Amino acid sequence: MRTYHHIINGQDVKGVSQQTLAVINPSTEKTLGYMGLADQADVDAAVAAAKAAFPRWADTLAAARAKILFRWRQLIDDHMDDLAHAISEEHGKSKTEAMGSISRGVDVLEFACGIPSALKGEFSVNVGRQVDSYSLRQPLGVVGAITPFNFPAMIPLWISSVAIACGNTVVLKPSERNPSTALLLAKLALKAGLPSGVLNVLNGAKEAVNGLLTHPDVKAISFVGQTSTAQYVQQTAVAHGKRVQAFGGAKNHALVMPDADMDSTVDAILGAAYGSAGERCMAVSVVVAVGDQTADTLIAQLSPKITALKIGAPTEAAAEMGPLITKDHLIKVKAYIDQGIKEGADLVIDGRLQTVPSDGYFLAGCLFDKVSPEMSIYQNEIFGPVLCVIRVSSYEEGLTLINNHPYANGTAIFTRDGNSARDFCQRIEVGMVGVNVPIPVPAGFHSFGGWKNSIFADHGMHGMEGVRFFTQLKTITSRWPSGIRQRVEFSLPIVE
Repeated sequence: MRTYHHIINGQDVKGVSQQTLAVINPSTEKTLGYMGLADQADVDAAVAAAKAAFPRWADTLAAARAKILFRWRQLIDDHMDDLAHAISEEHGKSKTEAMGSISRGVDVLEFACGIPSALKGEFSVNVGRQVDSYSLRQPLGVVGAITPFNFPAMIPLWISSVAIACGNTVVLKPSERNPSTALLLAKLALKAGLPSGVLNVLNGAKEAVNGLLTHPDVKAISFVGQTSTAQYVQQTAVAHGKRVQAFGGAKNHALVMPDADMDSTVDAILGAAYGSAGERCMAVSVVVAVGDQTADTLIAQLSPKITALKIGAPTEAAAEMGPLITKDHLIKVKAYIDQGIKEGADLVIDGRLQTVPSDGYFLAGCLFDKVSPEMSIYQNEIFGPVLCVIRVSSYEEGLTLINNHPYANGTAIFTRDGNSARDFCQRIEVGMVGVNVPIPVPAGFHSFGGWKNSIFADHGMHGMEGVRFFTQLKTITSRWPSGIRQRVEFSLPIVE
């Protein structure tokens, strides 16, 4: 049995709390080890270490910080197999999916390696008589990062790399479901030369989260999780004077037009809906088909591909879809399926009836047709391998349907028509939009973020939005004495 320790001030620390939680392999239901759950004393110790490390780290040259991040990036490359194994074992992703998610995290780390150019300020000469003005961006201090189970490498890298590059120190609270990846990333960062205390990792659950949200020395919180928790995080942290970015749930729609290339569209939707067992905040969970013929063709081509999906543990080379994260979540997803049937949707493919491994939290792909907007399976984020098809009579009806949904994380349109695509991009009320791209996650040097109930923040994640979030703007107006005595002024100067 493994014991999962915290990393505080560069050291493995058992922690003060005696509470523990089992870490389960969702593919086998076997216990991998026990993790100590951080209490307030552990939170205080991690925050104190980060606070003590902050002045020196903030004063370190941006180029010197970048060199450490370059070394961290190389070490992640060198240990890709170890990281992918940890993700597969504790989350259930296939090795290919795990490595892909790490690479998307590294994309942002690479952006952070170029932080000197991103931190450039502005300078204006003679804004007044012999008066110059300039702006600069400075780090905030201690940042709390609270990350979800579904991307145990990518999202910790998205948050911590930009925060650290900007000169902040971080206390990272990864999901209690799969802590190994964050711990390994932190150890690699230390090996790369990151000073002790700059990146700390706390294992824990709600008590650790609340400790970070309310701690007076934590200046900012970055969170990713379900919407109800994101709202709680945002409200609690703001009430305690913190800057917050809280990313919530999603219900990502794919609008399929009659002129779409159906072969490529079907393949795109298959991967986007069922990859990683649908446990992605950017997974396509609703297809909006324009016209009955479009819907019938799509379902006819999609159905055999769904039933042919290879369901199994990530140790099986042929496996295309792994387990859900916990037994409770599996029960929750199945309850949504029951509710969808009760509400009148047509369950074309019932993944509960297909053969899956007897051990583990597996569910084969499910497909609903004739879903309507009032149904719970449409309104709520299921976060599993369940795809809903809604039929609409026109492009305008589909556009309105998507815009009326409270979640607005990502969406896509599948079409060959440039006018439809351009109109969709302009009028859709969603944060991330794809054109014949089912999962439009931006590259690391652009910024990630939804709209409406998918985000509770003023700034998105990574790219320049991340830099703006993790720094505070300071504007300086200066005049140097020239030997000529300045007259007393009691009013703002008039520019002549």
